[in-house]
Amino acid sequence: MSEGTRVDCHVKTLDERVVSRAKAAGLDVIVYAPHFTRLPTIRERAARFSDDELSVVPAREIFTGDWRCRRHLLAIGLSEPVPDFVSFEGALSECARQEAAVLVPHPEFLNVSLTRAEVGAHRDAIHAVETGNAKLFDHQNERGERITAAFELERFASSYAHFPGTVGAAWTTFETDLETAGDLAEALRTGASRRTVVRSDPATRARRLAEFTHLAYENSWGKLDRLFLSGMEPTHPRHIAYDDRFDDVAVY
Repeated sequence: MSEGTRVDCHVKTLDERVVSRAKAAGLDVIVYAPHFTRLPTIRERAARFSDDELSVVPAREIFTGDWRCRRHLLAIGLSEPVPDFVSFEGALSECARQEAAVLVPHPEFLNVSLTRAEVGAHRDAIHAVETGNAKLFDHQNERGERITAAFELERFASSYAHFPGTVGAAWTTFETDLETAGDLAEALRTGASRRTVVRSDPATRARRLAEFTHLAYENSWGKLDRLFLSGMEPTHPRHIAYDDRFDDVAVY
């Protein structure tokens, strides 16, 4: 009888420590989706750290909209690169064209997430909503639970780890065996049976505070650096790598 597949559906960092932590937590798959990194680079690094014990699935957390009003989408199963800073509708359309699974991370969190109304308006294009994020507090995760119930959507959980120690603090267990990135994308798109877990031990709660400190940096100095000091992001829609394909939906 199959024991299923335990997946941390969203991590932002990847190295030997992450792999060791994931294996120690009993994970079978981690989804690697770093910020502002092009899909070919993500794929190359994911392949480097995958082995027979742990599969690293490449994905993109797409920043739609501008810095004042961002709506993040987690896309799993993309066949071609998709940039950041495109319109929300443009990102959804491109994900649909590529038949990628579209997930909503951290719903209604600050100004970087889809609202309940937006999820409802686009529910037919969305395959799952995050109801368990190890970085968030219980009352914040409960928003995702209410949204999935209201619109009869599937759920997922992730560590959303920016630090290796947070990997494995939350996961989604699918009842079937998933061996490839394509398998995971298909399971998400078709609503495969699953259950979610978020750990609540003291060590996990302590790491949550560290992750929130990092979040404050990312949305202050990190934001300033990306806007004014670092030049054009590799995932900017007008970057030469995208061959002008996204000019009509670019917001910058």
